[in-house]
Amino acid sequence: MAGIRKTIIGRGFGRIRGYAENGTVLLLLVLSCAAWGFLELGEAVSAGGTHSFDQRILLLMRSAADAGDPVGPPWFEEMSRDVTALGGVGVLAFLTLATGGLLGLSGRWRTMWFVFLAVGGGLLLSSLAKAGFDRPRPDLVPQFSLVHTSSFPSGHSMMAAVTYLTLAALLARSQPLRRIKIYLILLAALVTVAVGLSRIYLGVHWPTDVVAGWTAGAAWALLCLLAARLLEQRRAIEPEPPERD
Repeated sequence: MAGIRKTIIGRGFGRIRGYAENGTVLLLLVLSCAAWGFLELGEAVSAGGTHSFDQRILLLMRSAADAGDPVGPPWFEEMSRDVTALGGVGVLAFLTLATGGLLGLSGRWRTMWFVFLAVGGGLLLSSLAKAGFDRPRPDLVPQFSLVHTSSFPSGHSMMAAVTYLTLAALLARSQPLRRIKIYLILLAALVTVAVGLSRIYLGVHWPTDVVAGWTAGAAWALLCLLAARLLEQRRAIEPEPPERD
């Protein structure tokens, strides 16, 4: 009996040590913080506790003479519209399909279907969150673009985080070089942040909408990464190659 107990305890410690070595514990911690941040923001927004803060930040990016005119030269506003399009459904769908095609051509069929499910699940989660909170769009800024959904969380910000971070994380798994892995993750994070800031600058979202989109999207992307690691251990998706510097 004592020998069996030692074996079980040894395996348990070995598994915990393995999780620590591959960063699973850190990922779980960051995921928990992101999910907690989203829930706290949702509670504050529902109670109206962020309205004054949102107004101040939004007006900082608008002309004092005309709230419909963002600060900065016209070319910067046009560039912001181009950046915000990177979080649109059309662009994200194209990138997801293109990445899936690349994985399919590489023979990674199970990973391809995992990508489609991960991004599709994020889109469903975003739609459910918008329907649940049903927050109106900013009323301080004239809405020149067509908007058909509620404000919280920002769909562009959330889906940019879901799509870019998930695709980068899964593509990074297929790269043996650590510097390429880091580059892909940093690039995805940069695009995600830029899309969110463009939504505030253009006045189509409150700042807390964008932060909520970032936290919810990051939490979903991290959950998908952890799921991918678990599926890899069970050989349900293709394994990643050994990492090199």
